[in-house]
Amino acid sequence: MTSHQETRGRVAHLLSLREQAERGPSDRATEAQHAKGKLTARERIALLLDEGSFREVEQLRRHRASGFGLEAKKPYTDGVVTGWGTVEGRTVFVYAHDFRIFGGALGEAHATKIHKIMDMAISAGAPLVSLNDGAGARIQEGVSALAGYGGIFQRNTRASGVIPQISVMLGPCAGGAAYSPALTDFVFMVRETSQMFITGPDVVKAVTGEEITQNGLGGADVHAETSGVAHFAYDDEETCIAEVRYLLSMLPSNNRELPPRSEPSDSAERRCDTLLDVVPTDGGRPYDMREVIAEIVDDGDCMEVHERWATSVITTLARLDGQVVGIVASQPRSFAGVLDIHSSEKAARFVQMCDAFNIPIVTLVDVPGFLPGVDQEHGGIIRHGAKLLYAYCNATVPRISLILRKAYGGAYIVMDSQSIGADLTYAWPTNEIAVMGAEGAANVIFRRQIADAEDSEAMRTRMVKEYKAELMHPYYAAERGLVDDVIDPAETREVLIRSLAMLRTKHADLPSRKHGNPPQ
Repeated sequence: MTSHQETRGRVAHLLSLREQAERGPSDRATEAQHAKGKLTARERIALLLDEGSFREVEQLRRHRASGFGLEAKKPYTDGVVTGWGTVEGRTVFVYAHDFRIFGGALGEAHATKIHKIMDMAISAGAPLVSLNDGAGARIQEGVSALAGYGGIFQRNTRASGVIPQISVMLGPCAGGAAYSPALTDFVFMVRETSQMFITGPDVVKAVTGEEITQNGLGGADVHAETSGVAHFAYDDEETCIAEVRYLLSMLPSNNRELPPRSEPSDSAERRCDTLLDVVPTDGGRPYDMREVIAEIVDDGDCMEVHERWATSVITTLARLDGQVVGIVASQPRSFAGVLDIHSSEKAARFVQMCDAFNIPIVTLVDVPGFLPGVDQEHGGIIRHGAKLLYAYCNATVPRISLILRKAYGGAYIVMDSQSIGADLTYAWPTNEIAVMGAEGAANVIFRRQIADAEDSEAMRTRMVKEYKAELMHPYYAAERGLVDDVIDPAETREVLIRSLAMLRTKHADLPSRKHGNPPQ
């Protein structure tokens, strides 16, 4: 046999090994995966990345463990597919659990592959997407598997605020494994097929006596609506992964870059005349703030984060004249737009994410205050509200706030007021900036006059009108320099776009420190 023939033989052997690794353990295992309504790891990667762009790393890796029958079962990839490719031409790193191999359970070799791809993503300054479908730690490998999780958590933390990290939940995620997604920037889930919990239904029943299904305990809807663990929930994997691609198109590759700009088809000078009809002047009448946002942003196109959790505030990514912005907005249609424990946490995390990845923040304010109540006070509304305050005060990206209608009390200050560092503050002629609503203020200030009057209701009405005329007219804040301008609502889009263009080169330095100590 000549050397050329030997080389060709070895190449043929290599291709055979690769084909074996790519095919997976068996057709039966693939059919079982599909029968559950789930795709295989490689099918998922193909949906995520641009066609033909995937480059796999350590495809032929196998575990070295023995005992409990492991020495006789050493499949290639060891149950996780790792590598990189592109999404709309930009580099993205990915790892995907292969549930067909050891149920996607994490062992020492499996963990080492994930550690390597995470290190590569951090070094290259490119986003990392994890396609999670695993049964937790590989029990047969004992504490070595647990240590592998520790290495993942450490890298999640090191990458936080450096590169975008996206966790896509496509199967079960139990125990300590759930903490890695919780450390990342965004969590996507698929209904019915994905679950996340620290202790499963059997343990819950044994300890508390409560009976509950896996989806009832940690399904997509539970985490999207109740716990806030999931930012997005979808009905199928194809839609979910398509939305991951869309999210990546709005994020920079790392914290040293600006988000990618797209060429807008929507005119920067477009007037928003319909806004005059969307927002009622009566502060007690609700409306849907999403209609305001859709009218302002490019082509009405948004990607709302945490859409179904803490609904009194909206957090969404959108574009203005092709530039990505993060919008934080009161939602008067939900609990009148009050801030509570959950909405404060939701908005604070979103502001921190935007600041980490150089995304300007636009805040749309129509807030009557913080939600009163014993549960809120005992639940720590003070420290939770302070999280939002801290996030805004710490943010150095361009920040613009717009007061549409109500802006009362501490909630006005917290929602990126000029006094906590907003670069520009605008207001509509319908704004009411005050310590509290006129009725409450009149009852406090004129308590004695109202009590002593022959007709207390008439006196109260008169005092409310007087308080509004003196302290709550639309130009009170402008006269004192607390807003930079009162604008025509129809010009909102143009004003925001021009303001953001001016602020694009903003530079702000924070004091030298390891890190702050934010309220928890």
